[in-house]
Amino acid sequence: MTERYKLFDKKTQAFVYGYQVNAIQRMLDFDYICKRETPSIAAIINPGRAGIHKVFWGTEEILLPMYRTIPEAVAEHPHVEVMVNFASYRSTFETTMEALGQPGIKTVAVIAEGVPERKSKIMTATARNMGKTIIGPATVGGLVAGAFRIGNTAGTLENIVESKLYRPGCVGFVSKSGGMLNEAFNIVARHSSGTVEGVAIGGDRYPGSNLLDHIMRYEANPEIAMIACLGEVGGTDEYRIVEALEEGKITKPLVIWVTGTCSKVLPTSVQFGHAGARADSDQETADAKNQALRDAGAVVPVSFDDYGDKIGEVYERLKAEGRVKDVVEPEVPSIPMDYNKAVASGLVRKPTTLICTISDDRGEEVLYGGKPLSKVIDDEMGIGGVIGLLWFKKELPSWASEFIEMVLQIVADHGPAVSAAHNAIVASCAGKDLISSLACGLLTIGPRFGGAIDDAAREFKRARDSGLTPEQFVNEMKGKGINIPGIGHRIKNVKNPDKRVELLIGYAREHFETTDLLDYALQVEQITTAKKGNLILNVDGCIGILFLDLMNSCEVFTEEDVESVVELGYLNGLFALGRSIGLIGHILDQKRLQSRLYRHPQDDIAYMLPSRK
Repeated sequence: MTERYKLFDKKTQAFVYGYQVNAIQRMLDFDYICKRETPSIAAIINPGRAGIHKVFWGTEEILLPMYRTIPEAVAEHPHVEVMVNFASYRSTFETTMEALGQPGIKTVAVIAEGVPERKSKIMTATARNMGKTIIGPATVGGLVAGAFRIGNTAGTLENIVESKLYRPGCVGFVSKSGGMLNEAFNIVARHSSGTVEGVAIGGDRYPGSNLLDHIMRYEANPEIAMIACLGEVGGTDEYRIVEALEEGKITKPLVIWVTGTCSKVLPTSVQFGHAGARADSDQETADAKNQALRDAGAVVPVSFDDYGDKIGEVYERLKAEGRVKDVVEPEVPSIPMDYNKAVASGLVRKPTTLICTISDDRGEEVLYGGKPLSKVIDDEMGIGGVIGLLWFKKELPSWASEFIEMVLQIVADHGPAVSAAHNAIVASCAGKDLISSLACGLLTIGPRFGGAIDDAAREFKRARDSGLTPEQFVNEMKGKGINIPGIGHRIKNVKNPDKRVELLIGYAREHFETTDLLDYALQVEQITTAKKGNLILNVDGCIGILFLDLMNSCEVFTEEDVESVVELGYLNGLFALGRSIGLIGHILDQKRLQSRLYRHPQDDIAYMLPSRK
């Protein structure tokens, strides 16, 4: 167990109350450069979630347990004596009182500002009656050099190394201000062998422990040869130090300065940042306190500018007397910079895992093919325009975008008996969720259902580019024993044409500059329908063929683009995207029909699947 003049040592472990991931990692990084054998954090208390939290221990990763309540954490880690309380000012009283009620917890650091003064007094009185210590409220915490750090005390690792806090020196320091604590660490390191322990008691008017409490601990600590302190205007804490000096209770050299001497030049009483930093009487002014401390035998500089010099003078005197020695600097382990910080600083680069050239979300606004999304919407590009940007990285003319949207409407649905819709409905009836049911339907799409768009475009383009006549193309495919993709329909025929194909051809004749491949396909159709009436150009084939005519009619596409679209199989995406609209409709329809919320089926016309005989 830690001696009571020491709140922390190199074996001290703490609970951190509140999921403060940055503060947790900073405590552990300090542990690592101090070469602690065990982490200073035993567990995290997080009312929102129990489990584990992954952190770095130097270059390796370790796991810290996380509990919902203080009693649960104490039961699993009875040796822990410290709780660093990051609870908000609304709940810090209750959590601190609960921690004080645990026999094993001896010290609580209360970080929150704005704790009501009455509650602060209750916490303080409770801790004193129990022989325990509160640091705060409104504190950054404290630190024992080379041993233990509360939260964010002393700032960055660079400042910690610069202030030589990775190993003990000979000075015990205490202040009200957390900001001045960080500054003092640096001052002490530059004018002496460094700090043994530093504590900020907090800037509220009624802190849980006062300056004298910690000075007396330093007086009792044989590792500390001299004491440094920073008080501030307001309150009477410093007069307790005066009394202790006069009574001979403080025998070690004490260098102290009370900040706020500038208040005398101001016309009225002013509060300096902290709740307690306000002089309500002449006795509470910084000048009065500094003079009283000087008269009692403390080393008091003329101004704060001389504070470090006075520390240096006392240190040199102690060294001359043989009471302190310069410290041999140990090797300090380096802590690698966190990856995200290194990236933000431009210090590292990492190859990308995936490459994307169609969209970019790294800036303030997502880009589609280099075009801001707001501009896409302002220009009313529609779904067809977005497909142009995301699929082809091209800004299509309006007639081409409208054709794409027409295709999506045409292929959206073809009734519940079509295989994809049937499978999606069956999956939905089996209790599958929407996405699973949709995937079930989409997986049905293949060369005989929807997949013919790409195949038709590829084969008709190959035949025409090879110089085959329509008749030679038909004979070639027959000789290979391969059905011509895009030709043939189970229901439609020459006498009962497919209205969808007529709509597509009509639009192309009106808006496309050229329909050479369509004309070639229609010549093929004349040959095939002469043999059998249902060997017509079907909707899949018509879409694939017309899309190549669209690309040849559109100046934004090159011949290389056309070859790429055919080779990589872009066009089946049109069928999959459009048919997804209908499949989702079927799935939702089934869920609605099976739902108890659907009470009036007679209000709808039911399009029933054919019954099996």
